[in-house]
Amino acid sequence: MRLKVVGPGDGSGQIDPSESAPLLGLVLSASSGWRDPLGLGRMGCCTGRCTLIFLCTLQLLAALERQVFDFLGYQWAPILANFLHIIIVILGLFGTIQYRPRYIVVYAIWTAIWVTWNIFIICFYLEVGGLSKDSELLTFNISQHQSWWSENGPGCIRKEASMAGIKGLDSHSYISVIGCALEYQYIEVMHSSVQILVALVGFVYACYVVSVFTEEEDSFDFIGGFDPFPLYHVNEKPTNLLCKQTYLPA
Repeated sequence: MRLKVVGPGDGSGQIDPSESAPLLGLVLSASSGWRDPLGLGRMGCCTGRCTLIFLCTLQLLAALERQVFDFLGYQWAPILANFLHIIIVILGLFGTIQYRPRYIVVYAIWTAIWVTWNIFIICFYLEVGGLSKDSELLTFNISQHQSWWSENGPGCIRKEASMAGIKGLDSHSYISVIGCALEYQYIEVMHSSVQILVALVGFVYACYVVSVFTEEEDSFDFIGGFDPFPLYHVNEKPTNLLCKQTYLPA
């Protein structure tokens, strides 16, 4: 199948769609206002764009899972960070699906911040740099709660002993946790490590997708591929090239 365009004064030209399917979609878009619904002129599936959509979805699920356990442990600082992370990931997912590179740039910047935050969480639970996992830093000194995993980790057995007989502490109880197969700080470190790994991969793919979107916009704008209205108006300049005959023989 061949597309033939004939114009006065400049001979004729031929375009082979089998060699350049994106160019065919853009020529039809420029000449008749066709919006290229199949995305011939844009990045198709099974590319960096699809991978970024998958990574954003994975990040969203991981953040929701982490948010649940932070709520159970009353970890207010991680709760706020997770909430902001969920919003930015949704924004990045929307930008990737709707071809909005500016939203993806915001997502890429946030992934760098998110990696820094999770490095801080790892240092906090491993008590690096003078930090202490027993401090109330993550709860804003509002409560003395620790990670939910500190009492509900794999294999942990929670025992309560009343403190009767101690003046002023009759209504309190002493809680001891024994038999944990894995200490809670290592569970939190594993969570943060997974977040860092996915965020780094997402940052790389976000930069790649933004570069591809930008290159496509720069290279296709000159024929009106992304414009909401056709670039050429034959009634305004009758002396210009007019499309006399366009046919697609079988």
